[in-house]
Amino acid sequence: MVTINSATQKPDDSSRPRKRAKHNEDASTTAPSNSAGLFAPFRALGFVTNHVPFVLQVRSHKGASQGPRVHILTCLGRAWALWEGGKMTLLFVGPDVEEGISSLTMEGDAVWAAHGPYASKYIRGKEVAVVSNPLGTSLSSLVIFGSQLLALTEDGRHLLIWNTQSYELLSTIGFDPDFTATCVLHPATYLNKILVGSSEGSLQLWNIRTQSCIHRFSSSTLQSTSLSPTSPSPVTALIQSPAIDVVGVGFASGEIAIHDIRADERLLRIFMDGGAIRSLGFRSDNQAVLASASSTGHVALWDLNHQGRLLHIIRGAHDSAVTALEWIPGQAVLVSSGDDNSVKQWLFDSPTAPPRLLKFRSGHHAPPHLIRYYGEDGKQILTASRDRSLRCTSVVRDSRTFELSQGALTKKATSLSIPVMNLKFPAVTSLAFSSARSKDWEDVLTAHVDESIARTWSVLNKKVGRWTFGTADKGPPWSVKAVCVSACGNFGIAGSSTGMIHMWNMQSGIRRKSFNIPPPPPEVVSRGFGTKRKDRSIIGIASDVLDRVVVACTLDGTLNFFRFHDTMLEYVLILPSSAVKILLQRDSNLLAVVCDDLVVRVVDIETRRIVREMSGFRGRILDLAFSPDSRWLIAASLDSCIRTFDVPTGRLIDIFRTVSVATSITFSPTGDFLATSHVDSVGVYLWANRAQYGEVSFRIIPDDETAEIGLPSMQGLAEDEALEGLAPLTLQNEPDLFVTPDQLDGELVTLTLLPRSRWQTLLNLDTIQQRNKPKEPPKPPAQAPFFLPTLPGVEHRFDVHTSDNKTASAKKSRRLDAMAAGSDSEFQKKLVSAQPDGDYEEFFTYVKKLSPAAIDLELRSLASLNSLQLFLGALKQRLRSHRDFEAVQTFMNVFLRIHGDVLVESDTELRDSLRGLLEVQKAQSERMVDHISAALGTLGFVRDAA
Repeated sequence: MVTINSATQKPDDSSRPRKRAKHNEDASTTAPSNSAGLFAPFRALGFVTNHVPFVLQVRSHKGASQGPRVHILTCLGRAWALWEGGKMTLLFVGPDVEEGISSLTMEGDAVWAAHGPYASKYIRGKEVAVVSNPLGTSLSSLVIFGSQLLALTEDGRHLLIWNTQSYELLSTIGFDPDFTATCVLHPATYLNKILVGSSEGSLQLWNIRTQSCIHRFSSSTLQSTSLSPTSPSPVTALIQSPAIDVVGVGFASGEIAIHDIRADERLLRIFMDGGAIRSLGFRSDNQAVLASASSTGHVALWDLNHQGRLLHIIRGAHDSAVTALEWIPGQAVLVSSGDDNSVKQWLFDSPTAPPRLLKFRSGHHAPPHLIRYYGEDGKQILTASRDRSLRCTSVVRDSRTFELSQGALTKKATSLSIPVMNLKFPAVTSLAFSSARSKDWEDVLTAHVDESIARTWSVLNKKVGRWTFGTADKGPPWSVKAVCVSACGNFGIAGSSTGMIHMWNMQSGIRRKSFNIPPPPPEVVSRGFGTKRKDRSIIGIASDVLDRVVVACTLDGTLNFFRFHDTMLEYVLILPSSAVKILLQRDSNLLAVVCDDLVVRVVDIETRRIVREMSGFRGRILDLAFSPDSRWLIAASLDSCIRTFDVPTGRLIDIFRTVSVATSITFSPTGDFLATSHVDSVGVYLWANRAQYGEVSFRIIPDDETAEIGLPSMQGLAEDEALEGLAPLTLQNEPDLFVTPDQLDGELVTLTLLPRSRWQTLLNLDTIQQRNKPKEPPKPPAQAPFFLPTLPGVEHRFDVHTSDNKTASAKKSRRLDAMAAGSDSEFQKKLVSAQPDGDYEEFFTYVKKLSPAAIDLELRSLASLNSLQLFLGALKQRLRSHRDFEAVQTFMNVFLRIHGDVLVESDTELRDSLRGLLEVQKAQSERMVDHISAALGTLGFVRDAA
């Protein structure tokens, strides 16, 4: 990597940012340490673009049959992303930089990014060079001008010029004190000349080779004085038109000027309502059309052949300010990006037809406040945001992310001339789903802000469902506060702010049942809550996996247990404090309740008792998540900490602090990732579970031992580098882990821990071989021509070394064959070399690695009486060591079955070995039976007593 600080080289490299390593301590997004805790930063999802204008690149290749390739470069904050324009697929994501990126540009295959006082060059996502501003001020705008890189400083006082090959600072141009540069444009066919716009509303034409100002365009000739008689409006956009010497100038007042810079004459004046002009674009396919974008999200199209007549206006093209507009050269396609985290392509079917949305890539433009993993495969996350949208974010591939449709809102908003945002549903406050019947009908149920209905959604169809669940009950105004979908997916339950709970059928939308909350108990009334039933707000509803129990939690701190089928109230559990949120882990029937006293209480809905209490929080608890095996409980709180508790012990085993508060968390059903959303970010962040990749030693962690970890970054890694992503998942400075010994105690009987199928196969090997015997002999492969000798086997392979093989076989010695026939196998060598009074550890370790067929063959190869006696001794000594009990029994069974006739006719010495083995076998078997009988008796007594 090449690094150039300025024209005068500094003695050290501390003043510039080094290349960001992908998997080390510098890889965090905000410089906090990346400690070796339970979770490691992995990846960020949901980022498309931000307020920095995108860069469009169109490249044609000779002989290409699919037309030119379109690439779109967008900014993700402190990283950049390169998209393929045809299908809007992600190609590369650049590494993070220390400061936010302020400008982007492209030079062939290279990407230049300005961040702080530095400009970095990347090729295929890897940083290759860095240049820095010797003045120390931040850079705000980059322009590639031939082999030169032009950069404006953030204060608008200087223009710096570097050589893009040698990275040498060529010159620095300073502007007058009354001229603050805002944008730069190279007019077509103007050699060594640039046009600079200012916040004072004027333009200047500079020759960068001679560093001289050639001409000044006053603000009075560029814009109308009637709009701003006292102070000219700043220049916010500069664009070259298809005509030579003609440029488009946009102002913060909404005025657009088409100006001839050669004659210094204004040709056309256009005014656009809706705020400042953010971007301009001239159509380049022989259609005299100008596109303009405003700071309110509108895009207007102007007919330049008819004195700037308005052709069309796309109201609400983006939900926030449009940051950039650009036409694809030679095509009737307009590309736009906005602050709403989206890039859109608009197609014009004819010169007069209104544009239609061709393709887009978008994400949340407001931070998501509720996220939940959807399904059982851990590949999708449902996210709800304050931008009043519900999205399904794919963990596997960004192109599979989509927003659930709320209907034809764009068409309705156009007819009513109002923003699309005003027609969307209110923000989601509660979300529940069950994917059991997702292919048959709606599977998601949501509650919304200040709405008295619950809405159904279909993830499969990617749209809002057919039903809205509500009642016509008379009484005070109420809203749905909590929802639940039964595990079977057939029923949806909703609880209101007035204590009403109703159940609907998800397939038909018909209300089936109602659950009646009793009046508040005296213990709850003393806490200051109301005394009437309508004052009891429902804050959470849950149903078990078998649809037997419905649990409703009220704000005043009670858990009400109803029978699912007849809605009868069975039990009321009064909590020590008022409740805020509940979460049920259906596999274990554990219900976590967040209470106002900053304590998380775990309730067993089978016994209906509080079984654990987790405390130590220093801020309001915002969200909870159970691990799939119910062993961990993860909680996010307002003190920016994410804590992990061990449920069996109730102890804190992991804690880390993030740079911003986590508003919602969810744990993957497969246990590999923890997903979080944060208060100041529109993305979803994935944290890898280190326990999935290695051994983790858990210990009780004090509250003051909190490490601050930066948020994950959106990294683009090639497939050959994907394994490197697991590098930070290895534990650093891990304590000595406790490893279970092979045998806890000498008096305990230890098994081999190998699959039971291995010993079953060995016992029944003859039956298996007889069953798998082929019905007909194998057919020989088709022979090749006689002059092409082939090798035997399933695949056709030619033997190119036939003559060499024949020569080698001729030289083969029969004496070597005889010696090889008499050699012992590894099985017999280890059997002979073992100590007669030892435990034969090395021998049995080797035997356990053999396959059942290999073991059977080795046992049959014991032909001599000496080898038989050695094997009987090995079995006896292994029984005395209380090791590999089931393996010894299997070996004994097969050995006696194979060599039984030889043992019966054997001499006295072999019979003595058999009697010794019989005595040890009887003793160990009787001891095993006695222990098992005692354990079964104790278990039966406990079961009967319970």
